[in-house]
Amino acid sequence: MTRFITNARMYSVTPEVEESWKALLGHVLAMAGVDFDYVPYPAPKPLEVLWEREDLGCVFMCGYPIAFQLSEVIPIAAPIPSAPWSQGKPLYRSDLIVRKDSPFRRIEDTFGHRVGWTVEHSHSGFNALRHHLLAYRTPKCPTLYSEAHGNLITARGILDAVLAGEIDVGPLDGYWHDLIRAYRPDLTDGIRVIASTDLAPIPSFVAAPGLPAETIVRLKTAFAAAHHQPWFAPLGEALHLTAFAPVELADFERTLAWDREAREQGYAMIA
Repeated sequence: MTRFITNARMYSVTPEVEESWKALLGHVLAMAGVDFDYVPYPAPKPLEVLWEREDLGCVFMCGYPIAFQLSEVIPIAAPIPSAPWSQGKPLYRSDLIVRKDSPFRRIEDTFGHRVGWTVEHSHSGFNALRHHLLAYRTPKCPTLYSEAHGNLITARGILDAVLAGEIDVGPLDGYWHDLIRAYRPDLTDGIRVIASTDLAPIPSFVAAPGLPAETIVRLKTAFAAAHHQPWFAPLGEALHLTAFAPVELADFERTLAWDREAREQGYAMIA
């Protein structure tokens, strides 16, 4: 019999935060009447390998690969960040960051310099930035940057590259940024946000197709009711959450629309 797993790697910005995720997931699973194993999967191990596992029971996955079905998964529920910009919905944005001591004040100021991105299947680290830049491209100026540094893998890779002066601007998942700023201000004190992208569906907990349908329903119900439970308040505060919302595959269509728009305009890769 398959033992299913849980994991919150995408938003486990520190060991302390991962412990809060483990505790929250433990409560949700208990409410749903299921018993999964929490399996650590630390960066920089490739997330796409994790997402291909057949024993996914409740694991964070980016909305972009959910939408284009990088792996066959079933969306369960997505977090609602407490940040005002989420508008009380399971949405997020990418913050475009530069070094605090840089001369850049607007995204336009970074054109002609060096941009970085994480991986092509990332919404926050690639698709959202590409969509944001579409408004600035013209037939006479289809290339905005002198250098584009890709495959920085994680949001932390972007942050480190900006701080080290290896790139001039890069995208940070806004919810990840909110958490890392709270728990590791030593890493974020040296950066500034010069722009933020439009809102899009935030990463969701997903399961492999082998998880029984009735278990999916129980998990969705448990996540939806989590914020009413007495244990939620301290964990929600620690994780900067107000609640969770059940989600379906169709909820991530916006990420595919942004991808189509970029490709139709000849901007498949950030440049």
